[in-house]
Amino acid sequence: MNREKAQVDRRVFTDEAVYRAELQQIFARAWLFIAHESQVPNPGDFIRTTMGEDDVVVVRQRDKTINAFLNSCPHRGNRVCMVDAGSKARGFICNYHGWSFGIDGKLRGTDGKVYETDEAFEKSEIGLTPVARIASYKGLVFATFDPNAPDLTDYLGDFTFYLDIMLDNDEGGTEFIGGAIRSEIDCNWKLPAENFVGDILHAFWTHQSGAQAILGGGVDLGKRYDELAFQASVYGHGIETNLDKVGNTRTLGYPELVDYVFDLSERAVERLGELRARAIGAISSATVFPNFSFLPGQNTFRVWHPRGPNKIELVSWTIVNKNAPDHIKELYRKGVMMTFSPGGVFEMDDGENWEYSTRVNHGFVTRQQPLHYALGLGTEDKSRELPGHIHKGSLNDANQRLFYTRWSEFMEHDNWSDLQNGETASPKKTNIAAE
Repeated sequence: MNREKAQVDRRVFTDEAVYRAELQQIFARAWLFIAHESQVPNPGDFIRTTMGEDDVVVVRQRDKTINAFLNSCPHRGNRVCMVDAGSKARGFICNYHGWSFGIDGKLRGTDGKVYETDEAFEKSEIGLTPVARIASYKGLVFATFDPNAPDLTDYLGDFTFYLDIMLDNDEGGTEFIGGAIRSEIDCNWKLPAENFVGDILHAFWTHQSGAQAILGGGVDLGKRYDELAFQASVYGHGIETNLDKVGNTRTLGYPELVDYVFDLSERAVERLGELRARAIGAISSATVFPNFSFLPGQNTFRVWHPRGPNKIELVSWTIVNKNAPDHIKELYRKGVMMTFSPGGVFEMDDGENWEYSTRVNHGFVTRQQPLHYALGLGTEDKSRELPGHIHKGSLNDANQRLFYTRWSEFMEHDNWSDLQNGETASPKKTNIAAE
């Protein structure tokens, strides 16, 4: 990232050495989203996910806490959990040699022959490798491999103010419904992450026809943007919104969902204040650094799992308020399928753009040309008493610049003191409730 010229070197999207460094410097240290608590409600419930390229199994323990372990037998490394999710598991067994492990990760036994041939074998010293730290924020479960990482609340910082738009707009919290949607896209993981951190500009061109198909002819997404729009960034986490209340919700295609958001508004104002209540269904998007994104209003949460410099596995879920009526939850599920699934009217557009943006960067001459990230320079807004770096409007590259600044900090620094005090740190907040 050339911060003076606001340029990004194209090689960060294609270079294998850069990608391998990302796995070590970013994905082995950052707090990464691994589950929603609703996915593992009871002891023995589990899901399988990845942190970077490390296979991980997330398990609800008998004491109701949640833990996560590398999904790899310490004997020869095979997976001990082959399925994506399950319930009431008593343990996991490696297919290779029959070694079994409890849901607490401890080795419970082998096929018996080991004990007969090796008197020095001590199973208490062998087990699945746990993540270094695990913590939740209002239903979202994060983990890190770095024992020296700051607390999750410190890592998220003031960005929790914006996370609460989705997580705390009604009493009772949230839940994931309908399982996960999985797909692969031949792109670099940073392209979708930076898209969701603040690239509303593409919607007016890329998604215009899809929006017209859902909402009817004559719709112009660009006309929905006014002086209320802004971008906010904290530690490279970012959100952009125009506070139009129901722009994203309308594109799900069900008027009942628009009515639900308006009915929710009064309670949401009491919980969140007027500004955040306006963002619940608005045209907006957000990314929690490095690769966890969501769309308020369209209620899709997703992770861009890296699978090399030129491929990702996208896993997405539908999030709803627990207290929402069942028919409203079902409409959200159907709306997300129609818009942001592999066959969705918007996701197909995005996937194609990201694939071509990755593919063309392999050209030798093309790679020498830096990418322009200078839209909206000088738009920082210090008049709003909101947490984070605030920029006027949404049609600029401000959040993307801060995303890549954060990326650079992770790649350059080996200690958390420098990371937490870097350029992406949130400015000292004033009265964040003033809206």
